[in-house]
Amino acid sequence: MTLNLNRSNSQHKHRRSSAISNTTTSINKAMEKSIVRQKEQHIAQLQNEVAALTNKLAKQQKQHQKIMQQSSTSTDLANGGHSHTTPKRRHHLSPFGNVVNTSDLGAVKHERSRMGRNASIATANELANLYGKEDHHNSHKELVDRILEMFQDPKSHIAYLNSNEFAKDILRLTKKVKGIFQAEPRVAFVQSPAYVFGDIHGNLEDLHFFSDNVWRLGMALTAGNFVFLGDYVDRGMSCLECIAYLFAMKLLLPHKVFLLRGNHETRDVNGWEEHYGERSFLWQCRNRFGDDIGFKVWNTINDAFDRMPLAAVIDQDIFCVHGGIPRPVTQNHDGTYASRVQDILDVPPIAGINPPLEYEDEHHQQVASDCIWSDPASDEQEMNSVDPESGYGESLRGGGAICFGHKAVKDFLAQHGFSYIMRAHEAHADGVAVSKGGKVFTIFSTSKDHNQGSKAMAGCILVDFENLQVINRSHAYKNVYVHRRDSVSIEQLSKQEIDDRTRLGLITETPSIEEDDESEGSFEEFDESEDSSSEDDDDGQFSYTGRSSVDPTQCMSSPPGHTVSMTGTFDFAAMASSNISSKRNTMQRISEDEEDTVLGEDPMDL
Repeated sequence: MTLNLNRSNSQHKHRRSSAISNTTTSINKAMEKSIVRQKEQHIAQLQNEVAALTNKLAKQQKQHQKIMQQSSTSTDLANGGHSHTTPKRRHHLSPFGNVVNTSDLGAVKHERSRMGRNASIATANELANLYGKEDHHNSHKELVDRILEMFQDPKSHIAYLNSNEFAKDILRLTKKVKGIFQAEPRVAFVQSPAYVFGDIHGNLEDLHFFSDNVWRLGMALTAGNFVFLGDYVDRGMSCLECIAYLFAMKLLLPHKVFLLRGNHETRDVNGWEEHYGERSFLWQCRNRFGDDIGFKVWNTINDAFDRMPLAAVIDQDIFCVHGGIPRPVTQNHDGTYASRVQDILDVPPIAGINPPLEYEDEHHQQVASDCIWSDPASDEQEMNSVDPESGYGESLRGGGAICFGHKAVKDFLAQHGFSYIMRAHEAHADGVAVSKGGKVFTIFSTSKDHNQGSKAMAGCILVDFENLQVINRSHAYKNVYVHRRDSVSIEQLSKQEIDDRTRLGLITETPSIEEDDESEGSFEEFDESEDSSSEDDDDGQFSYTGRSSVDPTQCMSSPPGHTVSMTGTFDFAAMASSNISSKRNTMQRISEDEEDTVLGEDPMDL
C-alpha cells in the first residue's frame, strides 16, 4: 500500500511538473509573439514615415522643376530665342547583334551575338568598352531569362512554377521594378508607334497570342512602345505567370513597356478571396506557395502596384487610362479648372487607393479612384443621371464610382488638345469597342473568364503614327498553351500531370452551353451580403486608415454593356485626326520632367 501511495505521489508530481513546464512554454511563446508583434508594428510605423517622406520629397521636386522650367523659358525668350519642346533622343550603340532562329517548339527566338569580330583595333576596343557597360546594366539578365523560358513553355516548368525558387524570383523581380515605377511620373508620355492593351486578368493564353503575333521577335526587337492599361490579375488562373512576365518585360525594357494601374491592382480587390475564390490573386499566391510565403509574394507585388503610373499620353494626342477621365479638383486663380493631367501628375508616387494610405489627401485619392474605376455613361444615363453642367454622374457600378458623359469627354479633350481616349475596364466580346461619338475606345485583351461566350475575341490597338489599327484574336485561333479538359492534346497525360496543369491554369474545365450563353452581369455582380472584411494579419504593412472614394465591396465589377462594338469595316484611317503628326513631335511639358519616359535615360541604376 505504501508502494502504491509513493507511486501515486510520484505521478502527481510528474503531472504537476509537466503542467508547470507547459505553462512556462506557453508564456514564453506568448512573450515571443508579443515581442515579434511589437517589432512588426514598429517596422510598419517606419515604413509609413518613409512613404510619407518619399511623397513629400517628390512634391518638392516637382515644385522645384516647375520653377526651373519657368526660369529657363523666360531666359530663352529674353535672349530672343525659343522654348524648344521637341526632345533630342540619344541613340546608344550596342556591341551585340541578334541572330533569329526557331526553338524546339517551333517558336521564333533570337540570341545575342557579339559584333565586331573582324573590326579594326580601335573599333574593337570601343565595342569592348560598350560590352563592359552593357554587362553592368544586365545584372538581372539571368532572372529575366528564367521568367521568359517559363513563359515560352510553361508546361515544361511546372516544378519551377510550384517551387520556392519561383517565389524568390518574383520577389526579386518585384523589388527591382518597384523602384522603376516609383521613379516614373504618374502620367507616362509616350511616342508612337505604340501598341495599347486592355485587361489581361491572368489569361496566359491570350497574352501568348499577342506575344506570338504582335511581338513575335520579342518586345526588344519590335518597333514601338507597349502600353498596358491595367487589370493584370484576378479572374484568370495564371495571374502569377502573367504578372511575372510583364514585370520581367518592364525590368528589361523600362522605357519601352508601360504598365498602368487598374482597379484590380489594389488590395481591396485582388485580396477579396470571399468573392473571387480560387480566381482571387491572393488565393492563387497562397495556394501556390503556402500562407506565409504566398502572403509575402502578394503583398510585395501590391507594393509595386501602389507605385504604378495611372495614365499615359501618346503623341500628346491620345489619353490612355484604365477606367476613365477624372473629375477636376484644382482651380486656377480665375476660377477655371486646372489641367486634369496635372492633377494626375500630382498624385503621390506611392498610393494605396483601395484602401488609401493614411497620408493620401481626399482630392488626390478621388483623382486616382476616377482613373481606375470610372466608365463612359450609357445612353440612359446621359438622359437621366449625368449632370448637364459637369458631364459626370454616378456609375452603374455603384459604390461611389462615377461615369462620364459626352460633355465631360468634350471638355477634357478640348482642355488638353487631345483627340481620343483609350481605356479598358469593361468586357467586350469584340475585343475593342467605341463610344462617345467615336472619341472613346474600350480595349479588352482577354477573351476568357467574363462570360462573353465562346466566340469572344481579345483585342489591342496599334497607334501607328497617324493611323489607328485594331488587332483582334479570332475565336478560331489555334491555341497551343492552354487546353480544355476534353482536349485530345492531353489524353496521354497522367492524372497527376493533369491535376498539376489544372492548378496552374494550363488545363481548364469544359464550359457548358449555359455558361457560354451567360450574360456579363451574372458573374460580375457582387453579393452585398458577402463579408468583405479580411482576417489577414496586417502587421508590418502600411496603415490604411483613410476613406476610399470608391468602395469595391459595393460595386459591380462591370456595368451592363452599352458601348458600340467595333467591326472590321470601321475606317480608323479616315477617323484619325490630321494633326496627330504635328503633335507627335511636340512633347509639351506639363510642369513635370517627362524626359524620364521620352529620352530613354534610366530612371534608376539597376
